[in-house]
Formats: sequence, structure tokens, C-alpha cells
Amino acid sequence: MADIARRPEHRYGNRPTMKDVAARAGVGLKTVSRVVNGEPGVTPDTERRVQEAIEILGFRRNDSARVLRKGRTATVGLVLEDLADPFYGPLSRAVEEVARAHGALLINGSSAEDPGREQELALALCARRVDGLIVIPAGDDHRYLEPEMRAGVATVFVDRPAGLIEADAVLSDSFGGARDGVAHLIAHGHRRIGFIGDRPRIHTSAERLRGYRAAMEDAGLPVRDAWVAPGSTDPERVSAAVRELLAGPEPVTALFAGNNRVTVTVVRALAGHPRPVALVGFDDIELADLLGVTVVAQDPAALGRTAAERLFRRLDGADEAPRRVVLGTMLLARGSGEIAPPQTG
Repeated sequence: MADIARRPEHRYGNRPTMKDVAARAGVGLKTVSRVVNGEPGVTPDTERRVQEAIEILGFRRNDSARVLRKGRTATVGLVLEDLADPFYGPLSRAVEEVARAHGALLINGSSAEDPGREQELALALCARRVDGLIVIPAGDDHRYLEPEMRAGVATVFVDRPAGLIEADAVLSDSFGGARDGVAHLIAHGHRRIGFIGDRPRIHTSAERLRGYRAAMEDAGLPVRDAWVAPGSTDPERVSAAVRELLAGPEPVTALFAGNNRVTVTVVRALAGHPRPVALVGFDDIELADLLGVTVVAQDPAALGRTAAERLFRRLDGADEAPRRVVLGTMLLARGSGEIAPPQTG
């Protein structure tokens, strides 16, 4: 009995097959297939021998092979910007939950904000016969996916729209959220407001800058070029932008940070500043409630869930024009955005 309980060792890549199970149990391959797939026509004694062989060998059914024979991989791919970014954790988890509910496996990878790497990863997933793709774009030209989409790979873009092709997209209202955040600072008395954002070629960054300008224009306020600081989210670049915006005879009295990574650096930079500076950030950040940071919050889980549901609607046969779904944002007032400007004169 001890020999039965002990599984033989197998090298990686040398997994036991149904042929191995058949040989061990002394039955035909079709009999093993019936037992594995729960089909009738096998005597209790034969089924017991097959199950014992499965247990001893450590055999696992190859579901990928089964679904491929049916013309489906039951797999979807998710191309993220950065797996380390906290924003993408709830988004990815929501996609995975929807995929699991549909009996599908999720494979994800990171483009690291590199358009070339995004293309390489997306096409690699297609080469592995995924049923569908959910893509957070790093680039602005997605024509490379047109042959895959024509071949039947359902594709949905999330957080940012596709470039130069028509495709489903699920986005947050970056323009409206930024406009609301800056209007909140204006309502608390600020007239000189600085904007620190991500690279302007990124759709969300451009939309948030547009929202900032719209709020200033709505209030009849000018926007000086020196008040706008787009660029990389590198902490040194952002910290330098904070110092410049707060220097000189007429520094800004408030800051709007264009995403979560910018906000974190701005909070650190302001910690050593001699006077309070109002701040509203786009995206919530960890401990923002304890630190009293006012933010325009997205719902990344809703983005992921909506995108995944849209994807599986396509996979279920929905034949309709591509749609753009825009989800609202919420301003969470926690203190930093409610600091009044310093009194003058």
C-alpha cells in the first residue's frame, strides 16, 4: 500500500499522459478517456483501476487540448501598463473574476509603458490562441491588431482608447474628473493653480490637462505656461516641478496632480514646505484617507469588470458596432484640497 500512496517523480515537461494511465491500469485509451471525462460505459472495477493509476501517476487532464479541439482556448489575455502600479491590482482582479465566472483562464503581462513591448506581448498572446484581449494601451497605433480581430480575437481597450482602429473601449471620465478637481480648488479661493501631469502623448494625461484648462477658463482665470508641468512620473522630475511651481514672487497656491504616482511624489515634496499648499490628486492612493489627501477617485474594479463583461459579450456572439463606455469619477474631500490660499496684503 505504501507504494500506491507514493507518486513517482517526473521531470518538468514530462507530465504523465492518458497513455501512461492506460498502460498502468491495463486498459485501453478510450476507457481512460471515459473515466477522465465522466462518461458512462465503464465497469466499477475498471474505473477503480483507472482512478488508482491516475492517483499514482499524478495525471492531470489537459483542458487546453480539450478546448482547442472544440475550437476555443477558454483563455483571455490582459495587457497592463505596469503590474507594480496599485491602480491595476483591483482592475486585474475584476477581470479575473469575470473570466472565472465564464470558465476562462486569464493570462496577463506588463507593457511597462513601452508601445513596442505592448505589441510584442499582445501578438504573443494571440499566437497562443487566446479567445480575447483586454488591452491598456501604451502606444497610439493599434493597427497591428486588425488581422487578429478579423480572425475572431475579441478585443476591448480599457483606461485608454485604441489608436487608429475602431474597437470597444471602457474609460474613466478623465476630463470631467480633472475639471471637477480643479473647480474644487477654485471654489476654495485659489486663483494660481499648478498642474503636474504625465506625458502629454498619453490619452488620460492629455484629457486631465484639458479638464484643468477648462476649469480655469470656466472661472475666467488665466493659465500661465509656467504653471503647467507635464512629463515623466519620475520622482526627481516631479519634485523639481513642485519646487519650480512654488518658487518666485508669485508662486502657485494649489496643485493638481495628474495621477497616483505624481500625487505620491507631490505629497512627499510638500511635507518639507514651510507653508500649507492645497493639493488635489487624480486617482486615490494608499493611506490618502489617513494623510488627508483630497483626490478625484476612479473605480478601477468597475473599469476591469465592465471591460471583461464587454469582452465576453463579444465572445458570446454580440455583433454590434464598437462602443465607448465612460465611467464617472468621484471627488473625495479629505483636507488637502480644502486648504485656503495664504492671505496677502
